[in-house]
Amino acid sequence: MDSAGYVTCNNIESMGTVTIFLCGDVMTGRGVDQVLPHPSDARLHEEYVKDARQYVRLAEAASGPIPRPVGFSYIWGDALEELARISPEARVVNLETSITRSDDRRPGKGIHYRMHPDNVGCLAAARIDVCALANNHVLDFGEAGLLETIDTLAAVSVRGAGAGRTLAQAREPASVGIPGEGRLFVFAFGDPSSGIPSSWAATDDAPGIDVLPDLLEATAGEILERVRSVKQARDIVVASIHWGGNWGYQIPAAQQQFARWLLDGGVDIVHGHSSHHARPIELYRGKLILYGCGDFLDDYEGIVGHEEFRGDLALMYFPTVEPETGQLKSLRITPMQIRNLQLNRARAADAEWLACTLDRISRPFGAQIKLTDDGTLALRPS
Repeated sequence: MDSAGYVTCNNIESMGTVTIFLCGDVMTGRGVDQVLPHPSDARLHEEYVKDARQYVRLAEAASGPIPRPVGFSYIWGDALEELARISPEARVVNLETSITRSDDRRPGKGIHYRMHPDNVGCLAAARIDVCALANNHVLDFGEAGLLETIDTLAAVSVRGAGAGRTLAQAREPASVGIPGEGRLFVFAFGDPSSGIPSSWAATDDAPGIDVLPDLLEATAGEILERVRSVKQARDIVVASIHWGGNWGYQIPAAQQQFARWLLDGGVDIVHGHSSHHARPIELYRGKLILYGCGDFLDDYEGIVGHEEFRGDLALMYFPTVEPETGQLKSLRITPMQIRNLQLNRARAADAEWLACTLDRISRPFGAQIKLTDDGTLALRPS
């Protein structure tokens, strides 16, 4: 914490702390998949758009030509430089697409996301460690699509969390070793409020995802039993939860209470996602709650509607945590903007808008957000 009381990342290189990269929804299917080297069949079954290449054309109409095919690192753009500069010990995203050749699209869904398995190199290009999979698109192409997703990630040494061939596998946390410290465990869950069908829940003998039955204390207690079964001294636990709708800043009381139960019981960070834009940040008893990280990569560029939420702006969250206590020691948030289906450093005016908006919506949750001299955002207890 600096002399003004802000939680900054001046201590990123100090010993005894761990920095993690977290972001929201990474949606590499559909239009994004079409510009990568190995695009899937472009046919869609949406109400208005029947060809995934149309999303590329919309992005080009908004921001200019996109070279095709692009390399695997293209979509990450300026985010790669920021990752190299911060050098976090672990990188965690919510992968909101299936990675599959399957054509077995789920009936009754208006939108289906998939990326061709040969494009999985885009995740390796950003050295992603963990993909949370308990969301409302990972089963868009059925159980076969889910299993191919799991296997494809494993083939490039990316750990999946929140999905599996059985319920037991879906409940297993992803684990990342932290040199000189302990381990990072990521437990991933999906809440039906994000649009996850109840039929997607894994069972003892069928693939699926770890779907939360509710947000009651007993459910939190069951999760905490699993946390305590693996957590040892200097381990860090992230609960990655896909919950809530796409738009708006309101946080249901049930989500807030559920997150607090988890932190009180041994979870160190709650990593929420599903909304297309950033939602409030809470500093609860010295621990971090991200209620909604917003989209990080998508193909929505050029689509009109809900402009007031600035869904084109993406955030890179870099919490630095003390392993012994789980206390948040610092938080850097780097603002990006999606242009040409690529992450670009946000302009100064956009970074200022983000800082003002996040500060306004987070103050009721015990956090203040300010813009720093280098264009990143910093957190201060309110």
